[in-house]
Amino acid sequence: MAATLSPGDTGLQLLQNSVATAFALGALILTFGPVSGAHFNPVVSAADWWLGRRHGTGLTGRDLAGYAAAQTLGAMAGAVLANAMFDLAPVAISRTERTGGHLWLGEVVATAGLLLLIFALVRSGRTAAAPAAVGAYIGAAYWFTSSTSFANPAVTVGRVFTDTFAGIAPASAPGFVAAQLAGLVVGVALVAALYPTAGAAAGDAVVPQGDAAGSRR
Repeated sequence: MAATLSPGDTGLQLLQNSVATAFALGALILTFGPVSGAHFNPVVSAADWWLGRRHGTGLTGRDLAGYAAAQTLGAMAGAVLANAMFDLAPVAISRTERTGGHLWLGEVVATAGLLLLIFALVRSGRTAAAPAAVGAYIGAAYWFTSSTSFANPAVTVGRVFTDTFAGIAPASAPGFVAAQLAGLVVGVALVAALYPTAGAAAGDAVVPQGDAAGSRR
C-alpha cells in the first residue's frame, strides 16, 4: 500500500510502514494476549523460556519449539495473504538485499531493546501497558535503527516471501537472524543484570495469558 500511495518516496513509505506496524502490533497484542500471551517473536519466547526456567514460570522447552514453529509459519502465511490482498503473486521471493555490519548491529540493538522493554514491564507489573509500549517501540525503532528493526526471526523469514518495500532477499535473511539471536543474548544479559528477579514473573511475558474464564496461567 505504501509503495502504491507514495511511489518513489522512500522516506514517506517508511513512515507509512512504521505507523501501520505500531498501531497494528498494539491491536494484535490486545487481541491475542489472552490466547498465547501475545508471543509473536521467537526471541521473546526464547528469552521467556530461559529467564523463567529456574522458577518454573514462562514457556517450557516444548512450548518454545511449538511457538517458534507457529510464529514462523504465521509470518509466512501473512506475507502470502498480504500479497494476495494487493493482487500480487501469492509467493513472490524478495530481491531486496539487506546486508552489512551496520544493519546487523541495528538488529542487535533493536532486538535487545525490545527484550529489555518487555521484561521491564513484566518485572514492574506494568504488562497492561505492553500493547502501547511495544507498538511504540517497534514504530520508533524503524527510525532509530539502521536496519528498520525487523527484531524478529519469524518476521525475517516471512518477509522473504514478499517482493515489496518490506521484503528481504533470501541470501540476506541469515545475517539478520544471526544478529537477532545475538540481540537475544545481549538482551537476556541486560535483563538479568538490571532485573535479577524478572524470571519469577516470566509467565506474564508479553502479557498475562488467561484461560477462557480470564484467569492467569
